Amino acid sequence: MNKVALLMAASVAALLAGGASSSGLLSASPSAKAGPVPKANKFLYNQNSTYGGTLVNSENFTSGSSSSYSDQGADDFVIPTGRTWAIREVDVSGQYYENSTGPANSENVIFYKDRKGMPGKPVRKGTFNDLHGTDTEGNFAVALPRKGITLRAGTYWVSVIANMDFQSEGLWGWDVNSAQHGSQAMWQNPNGGFGMCPTWGTIENCVYSGPDFMFALRGMSKRR
Repeated sequence: MNKVALLMAASVAALLAGGASSSGLLSASPSAKAGPVPKANKFLYNQNSTYGGTLVNSENFTSGSSSSYSDQGADDFVIPTGRTWAIREVDVSGQYYENSTGPANSENVIFYKDRKGMPGKPVRKGTFNDLHGTDTEGNFAVALPRKGITLRAGTYWVSVIANMDFQSEGLWGWDVNSAQHGSQAMWQNPNGGFGMCPTWGTIENCVYSGPDFMFALRGMSKRR
């Protein structure tokens, strides 16, 4: 059993037993799966490729006994100078693992400002909870409500979190991109169930995988 699989096995055993693990929820993914099927919407940003063979948990455990293990991943993107993006949809490649079938109850999508190469404060009106995206075996195409979010040029971060009950629905992981785009992807476990990275740290440092996640943004781009 390789290091990634060992870490995964230890994490799941600890979660079932109600104890902490020294690793984040991480799995060696059985196969690379394509992300959500492209739509007519324009790609604003796309790093939904270069599958790295692993995935990292980014999940809100909705049952009380597992809530301390709730965690989230985030990755950065850059809007070019002179452009404004109206983001209407967030697509992520991911999958259910450790014999989980899902589906997720819903998804949370949160946009953050950049602060010295990591997620800073949430963008105003950039937190979208309990969304119901198209779910294709753990690949999410999540349409943002109303007109989505409009952002000016600069560096931002996006986090996608699956809302799931661990006992009945299981585990969801965000597929890892083996190529780095901008800053390394980040991960945190705010309630400390895993005993590490209660605040943002790179996924390479926190869960020994990386360097980035697989995702894409769709919408409209305008010149300012």
